[in-house]
Formats: sequence, structure tokens, C-alpha cells
Amino acid sequence: MLVNSDQIIEALIETIQMVGISFIFSIILGLPLGILLFATRKGQILENTAIFTITNAVINIFRSIPFIILLVAIIPLTRLIVGTSIGTAAAIVPLVFYAGPYIARLVESSLLEIDEGVFEAANAMGATPFQIIFRFLLPEALGSLVVNFTIATIGLIGASAMAGTVGGGGVGDLAITYGYQRFDTVTMTITVVILIVMVQGLQSLGNTLSKKIRRR
Repeated sequence: MLVNSDQIIEALIETIQMVGISFIFSIILGLPLGILLFATRKGQILENTAIFTITNAVINIFRSIPFIILLVAIIPLTRLIVGTSIGTAAAIVPLVFYAGPYIARLVESSLLEIDEGVFEAANAMGATPFQIIFRFLLPEALGSLVVNFTIATIGLIGASAMAGTVGGGGVGDLAITYGYQRFDTVTMTITVVILIVMVQGLQSLGNTLSKKIRRR
């Protein structure tokens, strides 16, 4: 049986849901971690070797695990959170644990790029560490953050497709179930084209937004 257009649309919607929800929760997890990494590292406004070392180590551990292994390794946690280990909802949990630490690194990188003059201006105005981070640093790094968040979202698209190998739903599941297991070349080609279009569209949107922010 060949795949039909309704199945393709359903798979596309599932992928958008997985990536969208995972991205939101990954930002909620990764943004504070990235700020913490930056602020507590040596020479920064909240320098704390112990906190930096622990946070840095935890993030490195999660970033060292390939997504397909992480997907399987946290199945008990996934079941605990969403009640199942298969389907779109179940795929979101490992996607967040995969992308959250990655986003933390991207946030840290964006903040480290900020010119020292911004710190000097903030200190001259008597800003508190909280004000320096949220009123000076994050607005200054916004253009870079948009580019990095775009990269993270594209990574989530690739990971969501990989989740199809264990019944995660979406375009990846369609590619595995029909394209690979049933040797359906047409379906495989369609899924690849869909993923390419999604990535190209997101990258273009991210680049455009970043340019507008930087001009301001």
C-alpha cells in the first residue's frame, strides 16, 4: 500500500508539533543554563567556579550522547512524564533533553561575543548583575541568538526525523515505515524533499530576522 496525501499532511503536522513544542521547552531549559554558564565562568559578573564546573560537566555529558542512544536511554523517564514511549508526545521528551544543553552552549557563545564596551557602559551606569544580563547583554546578543536558535531548530528537525526509528511519529516515521521498510522510493523522496524545504525555509527566516535585528 502506497502512502497517500492525508498521511503525508498528518506526518508533517506531527513533525511541526514535535519541533515547535520541543523548541519552546528547550529554550525554557537552555536559556537559563546558558546564562548561568556565561555569568559564572572565570572573570564574569557572577564568577563561581563550583557552579560553572558542575553545570559545564552536566551539559557536556548530555551533549556527548548521540540522540538515538538518548532516545532509548530515557524511555523510563519518557513513560513517567507522558505515559508512553512511542508517538509524537513521547518523542518530545528526548528532543528537549537533546536540544536544551545544545541551546545552552549556543546562548553562552552568543553572550561571549559581546564587546567589552557593553560591560563597561553597564558598570558605569551602576547596573546590577541582573540588569546587566537582561537589559544590556541579552538585547545586545539578540541577533546572534536568533541565528543560533535557528540552528538549534534545524537540529531538532533532524532529530525528530530520527525519532521515527522508534515510532516517534512525523515525517521520520513515515520515511521508515513506508519508504524504508516497504521499499517505497517515492515516499522516501517526498519525505526528504519536505525536510529540505523545512530547513531551507527556517534558515532563510532566521537569517532575515537576524539581519533586521542587527540593523536596529
